[in-house]
Amino acid sequence: MILHTICVIAIVALAGCGEDESSAPPLMSVQVAQVIERDVPIYVEAVGQTRGSKEVEIRARVEGFVQSVDFAEGTPVESGHLLFVIDPNQFEAALAQARGILAEAEAQHARATQDVARYTPLAAKNAIPRQDLETAVALERAAAAGVDAARASARRAEIDLGYTRVTAPVSGLAGKAEVKVGNLVGRGESTLLTTISDIDPIHVRVAFAERDYLTLVRKRLRDIKESGDVPAPPDTANIQMALADGSLHLHKGKVFFVDRAVDTRTGTLLVELEFPNPEMIVRPGQFARIRAAVDFRKGAILVPQRAVAEVQATFNVAVVAAGDTIEMRPVTPGVRVGSLWVIDSGLRAGERVVVEGLQKVQRGMKVQPTVVEISETGEIQNTSQPAAAAAGH
Repeated sequence: MILHTICVIAIVALAGCGEDESSAPPLMSVQVAQVIERDVPIYVEAVGQTRGSKEVEIRARVEGFVQSVDFAEGTPVESGHLLFVIDPNQFEAALAQARGILAEAEAQHARATQDVARYTPLAAKNAIPRQDLETAVALERAAAAGVDAARASARRAEIDLGYTRVTAPVSGLAGKAEVKVGNLVGRGESTLLTTISDIDPIHVRVAFAERDYLTLVRKRLRDIKESGDVPAPPDTANIQMALADGSLHLHKGKVFFVDRAVDTRTGTLLVELEFPNPEMIVRPGQFARIRAAVDFRKGAILVPQRAVAEVQATFNVAVVAAGDTIEMRPVTPGVRVGSLWVIDSGLRAGERVVVEGLQKVQRGMKVQPTVVEISETGEIQNTSQPAAAAAGH
């Protein structure tokens, strides 16, 4: 009986051992890729908004009813082109009245001048009281002042009449008309009529981070030192503009002006850039991504941003080492190139890193790697390479 019991226990134990071996969990499958090694330009980037190199708001400067709109909305206009006509009748009448007052004042001045000329020799001979001559001189001066005032009023009326014909002060692209024929404009305010923008060249205003601004300035100083040339003005910078659809603007830009001071609230510096725009593709109000090359890194090591884990300001990547075991490697990331991250230190060419499943792996864990390719933009491109081949890499 005792022997039978011992045999049963032994059989159960052996059966349990076999069950543990057969039920061992499979290795975790992760996607790995070889780090990218290539020469890359290093850029500083900022997002800005386009505006015309000249932005002119056309406003009514006199009150009246719009008599005509004399331009096609959204088309180029030349400087001096007639845009609007405001009913001029009341201003023509005011000018005629002012000219009449001027003529009357000039006649009074002529009579006063004659009186002075007549009284002067008589007063010298004491033929008339001296007081009469002094009175005549005072009246002549008053008449002269009256002429000046009347002439100014006539000039003012002439200017107001000129404002009834609204012309383009600059050449550029006219926007939509903000008023229609028959609208009353200029009552109590300078009514906006339209806006003209000179879009060739087009300007872009961006707020560069203080750090990026310093990088740009130091690059320029470094270039000057290496070339030995006389410092070039800031408008010789070579800058690219990417549009909303991701395409690059056909022409490279330059710095137009740099603001006086850094905004202490945001830590940015306002910079306005200028780009040729002869095709008139870029219009005011568009958002644009600006980038300027500040360095060229030869043999740079790059990994997708998703392959880098950040914990409390420390950065790590999961390297698949010999035997397909995970090694958590601290790295120093540099600048970003699209969705890739330049790794300044911590990785070597030829090493493999986990690009999918990073949150599931731990140091020393053995994994089943699947090799994938990383495109130039950082996207994962799956391959049909079997796990066994990856493990034997």
